[in-house]
Amino acid sequence: MDSFAAWMGGVQARVESALERQLPSANIAPMRLHAAMRYAVLGGGKRVRPLLVFAAGESGAPGAPIDATRLDIAACALECIHAYSLVHDDMPCMDDDVLRRGKPTVHVEYDEATALLVGDSLQSLAFRLLADHRLAADATIQLEMVNILAHASGSRGMAGGQAIDLDSVGKPLSLPELEMMHVHKTGALIRAAVALGARCAGARDKEQLQHLEHYAKCVGLAFQVVDDILDCEAPTATLGKTAGKDAAQGKPTYVSVVGLARAKEMAHELQADAVRALGKLPGNTSRLRELAEFVVLRRF
Repeated sequence: MDSFAAWMGGVQARVESALERQLPSANIAPMRLHAAMRYAVLGGGKRVRPLLVFAAGESGAPGAPIDATRLDIAACALECIHAYSLVHDDMPCMDDDVLRRGKPTVHVEYDEATALLVGDSLQSLAFRLLADHRLAADATIQLEMVNILAHASGSRGMAGGQAIDLDSVGKPLSLPELEMMHVHKTGALIRAAVALGARCAGARDKEQLQHLEHYAKCVGLAFQVVDDILDCEAPTATLGKTAGKDAAQGKPTYVSVVGLARAKEMAHELQADAVRALGKLPGNTSRLRELAEFVVLRRF
């Protein structure tokens, strides 16, 4: 088996190539919009959600062959939704940030109207990808996958979590309230990535899917806990976005609610809980285990 680093690099390169193919060419009208879409998506980010799609695909149906082209499409759809959320999140009406993935944000590089349209276009592209490609043998399962991504993206998922986040600026939140916000804002797409990857690989057992859901919930929360720690500790050059902005804006974070030391403990506890959930699965979960470690340990 390849090392985790080699596997991760291979998946990241594969997904980058798939995104290159699926995004509209900058030579096709409207050229400025298409160029901005490619600017927002390509050449940056850790591709955590695509990595989870592929890792869940490997764990999906024990003994079943993995159709990596299905995983490509699911990963691209997830990454389009994620990129659109970042473009909108950075706009002046939201977090008003000027740096993302080490380069100017889309509304700075282009303009606010273009950034708005980039987000809208990436969201529609994500669902077109799920509709245009066969991702499951059963059409009912493929429709379920569309529903999973729609739910994770909307008011009961990522967008709803962002609304709670904006409404919480300058307000004290309890730990359960903070967790609820991030289960939606950050965790929803991470859970969707695992769910789509598993279904692309033919996973159907309800108990198996529930264990994967619990794993993904833990990883999603751990991801946000570590983000909050890094916002407090890491420099802008390391983050690729403006450091310390959450504290400056009075946003509640895991660090502000429980303190830095306890936040670090929580990240490790969530990692351990995620790994325990994997212990109940029959398939190959090694990449999922390594990704849980990657999310937590590589970053602080």
